Amino acid sequence: MADNRDQRRDRRQQEPEEKQFDERVLHIDRVARVVKGGRRFHFRALVVVGDRGGKIGIGVDKGVDVTSAVNKAVGVAKKSMIPINLYGETIPHDTEAKVSGAHILIKPAAPGTGLIAGGVVRVILEVVGIRNALSKSLGSNNKINSAYATLRALEIMEPATNWVTRTGSRQASSQKPKEIPKEKEASVEMPKAKKAEAKPKVAKKAKTTTGAKK
Repeated sequence: MADNRDQRRDRRQQEPEEKQFDERVLHIDRVARVVKGGRRFHFRALVVVGDRGGKIGIGVDKGVDVTSAVNKAVGVAKKSMIPINLYGETIPHDTEAKVSGAHILIKPAAPGTGLIAGGVVRVILEVVGIRNALSKSLGSNNKINSAYATLRALEIMEPATNWVTRTGSRQASSQKPKEIPKEKEASVEMPKAKKAEAKPKVAKKAKTTTGAKK
């Protein structure tokens, strides 16, 4: 009896292990398969796993009960994790993707805006580490397709270092302005001098004609 009590105390005193990844269950379905003797029921779990630092994975798997289905889906999600290009606490630019009938649009937002999203999209953005973003579902509400469409939209984003505006400005600043030769400057200034001389000639002719009439 004393040994059992000591073991229980040791278990209570042990600190809980910190999870390396944030695991979220997005949806659980009960599915059936028709066989010769009747139907066989299983459970299908949709799980998302992320480290809140730019890595995320999605997994779908079946099991005889809910716990086995969730554990299998978590294993699939961890094996399929991919890196995501973030820009601080938001995304670098607008992005959208289609998977089957699901169509997801995600836009960056200013600090303090929060996540304006719902359902599966909101959970995925939280797990990957995005805190400020806007999103809209433009297609089907199927949760599995919406989850993979969101993942696809995040995957195709370009990092801020590959922006065309930044590379163009760097090239423009590095190039020195071209110097115009003196011959070209003189040829360019000649028409201005002719126009300036032509004005007083017209005025003189007008004065002579008025004097002749008198």
